Amino acid sequence: MGLPGLIDVHTHFMPERVLAKVWAYFDAAGPLVGRAWPIAYRFEEDERLARLRGFGVRAFTSMVYPHKPGMAQWLNGWAADFASRTPDCLRTATFFPEDGAEAYVRAELAGGARVFKAHVQVGGYDPADPVLDPVWGLLAEAGVPVVTHCGSGPVPGKHTGPEPIGRLMARHPRLRLIIAHMGTPECTDFLDLAERYPAVHLDTTTSFTDFSERIAPFPRAELPRLLDLGDRVLFGSDFPNIPYGYAHALEALARLELGEEWLRGVCYGNAARLFGV
Repeated sequence: MGLPGLIDVHTHFMPERVLAKVWAYFDAAGPLVGRAWPIAYRFEEDERLARLRGFGVRAFTSMVYPHKPGMAQWLNGWAADFASRTPDCLRTATFFPEDGAEAYVRAELAGGARVFKAHVQVGGYDPADPVLDPVWGLLAEAGVPVVTHCGSGPVPGKHTGPEPIGRLMARHPRLRLIIAHMGTPECTDFLDLAERYPAVHLDTTTSFTDFSERIAPFPRAELPRLLDLGDRVLFGSDFPNIPYGYAHALEALARLELGEEWLRGVCYGNAARLFGV
């Protein structure tokens, strides 16, 4: 399609002992996973990087996320070091509703963080928690995107779903929020949110694949809206934590038959514009 490659906005690189625990959780089909989920790319870090680049990925992220207080700053330090030795990684950071969050998010922005990750399901927090209000304000003012797992898939959390995110966007309408996994399974509600707020984007992570379609199929009646929002849809994979081959995520997009212009934007152009790649 005349593209220099792919930009993948949803990939996971994290400290090895943390990644090992994540993989063990998937192996055990933990409560937030809900079903068998074999890891397709269970390799050492160097091999994972080589595989991703071999797929044609020209820029990617290191999605890290805390599940308890006191963890975010340590993850941010690791992610900053990873980005410094991995030039094609967009420097990634995270946060948690805790004392000091505003200060360390401000420091990450000053240090060059280009994308943040907020995992509402794993973190178990309300994204509209007043403790996070200054954090969201900083991110909105800086225009730095935040990839946010806020849909209720694969298993609902206490604060997942469109309602908390709707309250958040009402307070910070300029926030560049990237709804992970198309907001599955509440895709229609999150499309509504994207139409209401021009700063809201969606990523395709695991969506449209055979694995996801068996459990939470994307409503085909919404494809025209997905086409209309084409400049705010971004390709994401969840690499390496996917239970199928990387190429299948691209095949799943192509078989939507939304046209090459839409695919060019989703696979590269939209993220290149958003992140200044």
